[in-house]
Amino acid sequence: MKKAIFTMMLLMVAMIASAKDFKTVIFTTTPQMHCANCEARVKNNLRFVKGVKEIKTDANEQKVYVTYDAQKTNENLIQKSFEKFGYKAEKTTKEAKIPVHENEECDNM
Repeated sequence: MKKAIFTMMLLMVAMIASAKDFKTVIFTTTPQMHCANCEARVKNNLRFVKGVKEIKTDANEQKVYVTYDAQKTNENLIQKSFEKFGYKAEKTTKEAKIPVHENEECDNM
């Protein structure tokens, strides 16, 4: 009986210790994303940032949703990583309406 209780307590401690602190941040980019190639460029580069778990892009809304492990990285490091592949990122919200710049040209064709 004591072994069973000890084992259960040990499992509970292990589960608590392994709990991850995942957060999601939303960015808009400059230059804007215009096509699937732009979205792929963002995704393919952000996936190498340590701690990034999921990346969703939406060229229609001009937003990049990044889910990350807060124990391994933070919003500032993710934001700075955009510069490595030619973008500037600004934090935004889900509700924000980002105007689309129709006259910008896509360099990713």
